[in-house]
Amino acid sequence: MASGLLRSGAVTSAATLASRILGMARDIVIASVLGAGMSADVFFFANRIPNFFRRLFAEGAFAQSFVPVMSEEKQNGSEEDLRDLVSRSAGTLGGAVLAVTVLGMLLSPVLTAIFGWGWFQASLNGSPDGQKYVEASELLRITFPYLFFITMTALCSSVLNVFGKFGIPAMTPCILNITLIAAVLIFGRGSSDPNRVLAWGMVAGGVLQLLFELPFVYKIGMLARPAFSWNHPGVSKIRRLMIPAVIGVSASQLNLFVSTVLASFLATGAISYLYYSDRLLEFPIGIFAVAVSTVILPALSKAHAAADPERYTRTLDWGVRLVLLLGIPSMCGIIALREPMLRVIFMRGAFTGENVLLSSSSLLASVSGLCAIMLVRVLVQGFAARQDTKTPVRCSLASIASNIVFNLILIKPLGYVGLALSTALAAYVNAALLLVLLHRRRIYTPSGETLAFILRIAIAGTAMAVLLRYLSPAPEGWFAMGTLESIGYLALFIAAGGAAYGAISIALGIRPSQIRPA
Repeated sequence: MASGLLRSGAVTSAATLASRILGMARDIVIASVLGAGMSADVFFFANRIPNFFRRLFAEGAFAQSFVPVMSEEKQNGSEEDLRDLVSRSAGTLGGAVLAVTVLGMLLSPVLTAIFGWGWFQASLNGSPDGQKYVEASELLRITFPYLFFITMTALCSSVLNVFGKFGIPAMTPCILNITLIAAVLIFGRGSSDPNRVLAWGMVAGGVLQLLFELPFVYKIGMLARPAFSWNHPGVSKIRRLMIPAVIGVSASQLNLFVSTVLASFLATGAISYLYYSDRLLEFPIGIFAVAVSTVILPALSKAHAAADPERYTRTLDWGVRLVLLLGIPSMCGIIALREPMLRVIFMRGAFTGENVLLSSSSLLASVSGLCAIMLVRVLVQGFAARQDTKTPVRCSLASIASNIVFNLILIKPLGYVGLALSTALAAYVNAALLLVLLHRRRIYTPSGETLAFILRIAIAGTAMAVLLRYLSPAPEGWFAMGTLESIGYLALFIAAGGAAYGAISIALGIRPSQIRPA
């Protein structure tokens, strides 16, 4: 099991790294044509809504419900039964999401009013910001079909993961990133409306991602004609697990949308600043947290099906250690180098030095919750593998409620920075509740050795951040550098930070054996 988990984790991380690098290139290209003004606010809004529904229907909720049921069927049933489960799941999920997609397109003005209430009010009052509501409604109608194609892609990814094929699903987002980059470079730069080019590119990317995965599903013998079957035993089981999981895995997304609604009442650029800071968080989350949580779910499901609680606990403990070993230095490094990172990645074209400083404020607030967000990804799997999706729901509801309270307290004194900080604090509430309930139910309790391990890497990460912040030039110094010079200096600082973190961790007693799966 140890070598298998490490190999799967390495493959998934490498593929996800390629995807995140392309995703960063995509954001660089988008920032160069949109900047952080009204056009950017509108596009990111229209992009966020179908992606929000994607999290509800696809990757998170569906994967956590479908993978355990399919793993159980794979271990105990026949190949024909397994293929039938895939067929019925694809037809039922696809039919439901297709209906939602059509409704979303028809009701795009209503959805825009709900999630962009500030813009809707501005439109009713004849304010200039009302144009954002009109443009966002039109753009959302174009982007919404992306939901259907990415949901079907997520189903294919889950099937491949159950069969131990982690690399292809992790590489699939590269297709979307390449499509959007090509759309901007070929059609967007000379267009009077680059937002519309990006919207159509998003839909095209969704279609191409699905087409990319279908041959691999066929290769493992699981490509079956979709058949709608609401009452099929396997589908019913997935549905019962999925409905509460929709809330459970989407807490961070729901929190993000609360922030989006409130940001629509703030000055132009608030949504863009939150988006750009969020993109830097997605890099470590995608490479580390998603990779670790993806590979441990099938392993935990197998351990639960085999009634092996000891292996179950060891697997979950390994996931917690590994995700924090990688998450803590990521959080500390971004805190220390937030302005240089934003300068190197985004500062060109329409994205100015002022945009860098404004985005860095929200990045500082949001990245403070990075470790909690990453930890939640792993801890939720401890319940999902046991086919318990109700417990994460309770934790998520508490997280959502706390986020709303934090938002109302912090938005007035801190503005959009307060919205980012509220999301971070809510993530810690979620992680703490999951840990408490895992302990109370005797599913998982971090050992003394694990707690000491976390303390040591926290000290190493903090020391690294202090060192980098002390040595780094002021933001104005970074702005004065040319692009290549700033890239070189940033690479040097990241390498130095990694070396410092590694050396301090070793000096404090961290050893490779402590992160090897048992």
